[in-house]
Amino acid sequence: MLADVSHAERIPPGPGQESVWDYPRPPRVEAVSSHIVVELGGVVIADTHAAVRVLETSQPPAYYLPRADIEISHLVPTRTHTWCEWKGEASYFTVEAGSRKAVDAAWTYVDPSRGMEAIRGHVAFYAQLMDRCLVDGEVVAANAGSFYGGWITSKVVGPFKGAPGTQHW
Repeated sequence: MLADVSHAERIPPGPGQESVWDYPRPPRVEAVSSHIVVELGGVVIADTHAAVRVLETSQPPAYYLPRADIEISHLVPTRTHTWCEWKGEASYFTVEAGSRKAVDAAWTYVDPSRGMEAIRGHVAFYAQLMDRCLVDGEVVAANAGSFYGGWITSKVVGPFKGAPGTQHW
């Protein structure tokens, strides 16, 4: 991962990999059948094969999980809201499980912007605030920084936006 640079140099993807620099802008939403698991405090918060992922230039995929596959009792709404030029207004949750409490660790778009309707009724999680997030059994690495919620697996290459010095990519 590069940091403190004025531009990014695309890492060529290997067999079975994707480069985040080939993802579109504006972002694209696509359904995935991957097995997604989110854990906090020794508790499985979510377990699904029906997620969607948002693909946006320079960022690892953000996975949005259907509420039906989330233990919603572990999500407590907060007053936090953010705005995305592509997706609209996000509302946040604190995730509480076991002895752990992760403030503003998950978010949803109640009324997403046109073209992003597939994420309605879905929740995304910051991997850096959970104990473990898995895609098909692989523990994901969190997107650097505290703004982007992408999940890095061996199937995606960067460099990834989010680390110090990448703000203007």
